[in-house]
Amino acid sequence: MKNFVVKTIANAGALAVAVWLLDKITLTGDSTGKKVGTLILVALIFGLVNFVVKPIVKLLSLPLLILTLGLFTLIVNALMLLLTSWLADKFDLSFHVEGFWTAVLGGLIISIVSWALHVLLPDGD
Repeated sequence: MKNFVVKTIANAGALAVAVWLLDKITLTGDSTGKKVGTLILVALIFGLVNFVVKPIVKLLSLPLLILTLGLFTLIVNALMLLLTSWLADKFDLSFHVEGFWTAVLGGLIISIVSWALHVLLPDGD
């Protein structure tokens, strides 16, 4: 359970950095508390998408991953971020990613920040 909470906090932090750095990734809300709540819900959706959908997509795109020496992972991460944005819209959350190339850059930022936060934050192991 502690590991799940740490991963969710790391995802929320990484998403916050992407929202802060990129103008085309937006998070709106009336107050700071509402934005934080939305960010945590989006982080939960993002974690669920990465847990359920991403392994399937990576398995199906394995030839492209091998051919590009893993660089296709950037595209997979972008697609997961776009799927999270779409699901957030369906759940009426105020998180939106505008455009594929914004998603690619956002996915790269989220990957780097999430990795750094996972190194810094303790896990449940």
